[in-house]
Amino acid sequence: MTRQQLVTTPDNYAPFLLSQGIRHGDLLFISGQAGADDDGKIVEGGFRAQGRQAFANLRRALEAGGSSLHDVIKVTIFVTDMSNFRDVVELRREFFSAPYPADTIAEVRGLYDPAVMIEIEAIAAVHDEEK
Repeated sequence: MTRQQLVTTPDNYAPFLLSQGIRHGDLLFISGQAGADDDGKIVEGGFRAQGRQAFANLRRALEAGGSSLHDVIKVTIFVTDMSNFRDVVELRREFFSAPYPADTIAEVRGLYDPAVMIEIEAIAAVHDEEK
């Protein structure tokens, strides 16, 4: 079984020597996705705006790897302020559906940019059409 690197366009991760995601067998491991636009700039509008963009980036990465938000098995959501917990639950309701993925939500001191308030990583199943 070989590892395959996931590449999206744009790929704001390449300069940092990491992959958007790695596929191994029927599993896809997605690196943390934040609320950055296609130019790598953090979107304005607060926590919910960043969260929606982070989920949109997660969706793009999953689809590039042959998966989808529906196929997410485990998600880890990092926030810089746990007072946004209710917003996280609402974002999960907006982007996921039952059965909801296993989840860890953790408050961290900081993320890769001081403006980043949320980052989401995921593990998802991949369904090959060829099988």
